[in-house]
Amino acid sequence: MVDMPPIIGISIVFILLILVLGIVISCIKIVPQSNCYVVERLGVYHATWETGLHFKLPFFDRVAKKVSLKEQVVDFKPQPVITRDNVTMQIDTVVFFQVTDAKLFTYGVERPMSAIENLTATTLRNIIGEMELDHTLTSRDVINTKITATLDTATDKWGIKVNRVELKNILPPREIQDAMEKQMKAERERREAILRAEGEKRSQILVAEGEKESQILRAEAEKQAAILHADAVREQKIREAQGEAEAVMMVQKALADSIALLNEAAPSEKVLALKGLEAFGKAADGKATKIIIPSEIQSLAGLATSVKELMTDGGLKQ
Repeated sequence: MVDMPPIIGISIVFILLILVLGIVISCIKIVPQSNCYVVERLGVYHATWETGLHFKLPFFDRVAKKVSLKEQVVDFKPQPVITRDNVTMQIDTVVFFQVTDAKLFTYGVERPMSAIENLTATTLRNIIGEMELDHTLTSRDVINTKITATLDTATDKWGIKVNRVELKNILPPREIQDAMEKQMKAERERREAILRAEGEKRSQILVAEGEKESQILRAEAEKQAAILHADAVREQKIREAQGEAEAVMMVQKALADSIALLNEAAPSEKVLALKGLEAFGKAADGKATKIIIPSEIQSLAGLATSVKELMTDGGLKQ
């Protein structure tokens, strides 16, 4: 027997170690967060690996499917549907779902996404077929709720939880869209006319209230002006009366002072006669209609004599 060189033996052992190490490393699996692995052993479902480190038997175990447990969103293309009043529309939907059972998701249905799309289209046709066009356009929430409930029940056996379904677009035929746009335009114009009429009415009310307030203020101003004018006239008359009274008082005072001065001067009878003559001359200046002769003047001779004596005394004094 031929002995094998040591170097060859070492190389074979090294290769075997590398192969074993590679197989061991390939059998170590780390499942990331929000994921799970469906594992088969000899072609039969064996286990569902959750998040963490796992080891599979080489040559016996294999990962059949990697499943994401996150909520997923699928946007399906528009589907033709017919309403109860025979109007064909295009409706596209958005489905939000989440895998709750990886085993059922793997083995429950072939091509789950296609199954969900077809089930959504069928359910949508059934629901819309029972509704008229106007009701369809105004009942998105009702349609969404019905589709969600139906899909959620049907997909339970597939390990899928349908959280919600949303109608993305509802596209009626072109002629109906035109009619709807005209109707909306007419409605906007009607509302605009109503708002304009209400604005004009409000403006007229404000103008009327402004005129009313202006008239009230004008009347109040005229009233105040009349009161002030009456006060001014009354004040003027009071001042005039006070002035006349003061003038009379001054005349009376002057007369009293004059009499007092005469009394202090002790005038003679001749001076008094002269004053009486002056008064008589003023009374007889031709302007008076009545002449009152003082009782002291008894005759024109006596008056003349008195005047002559006064003039003589005055001359002698001079």
